Amino acid sequence: MVKITVRPNASLRVEFAEGELQLIGEDGQSIDISGKPAISLCRCGGSTNKPFCDGTHSRIGFQGAERAVAEAETQQTVTIEPPKQS
Repeated sequence: MVKITVRPNASLRVEFAEGELQLIGEDGQSIDISGKPAISLCRCGGSTNKPFCDGTHSRIGFQGAERAVAEAETQQTVTIEPPKQS
C-alpha cells in the first residue's frame, strides 16, 4: 500500500513498502529510492533537490493551493448596494 499525505503548506509525504513505488523523473529515468520507506516530494517548486522537499517551503512562505483558494474566497465577499432612488 502507498499512503500519500498532503502536509499543510508543505510537502507531499509518500509512505510505501519496499519495492511498491517507482519514481520517474522528468527525463523519463527512474529515480533511485531503494532502502527508503518514505519520501517527501516538493510541491512549492523552490526545492534545490527536486523532486524531493528540502524545506524551502518554510523559508519562502509557501501556501498550499487548498488554503490559498479558501482564503481568497473569503476575502472576495462583496456587498452590492441597490441603486438609490430619486
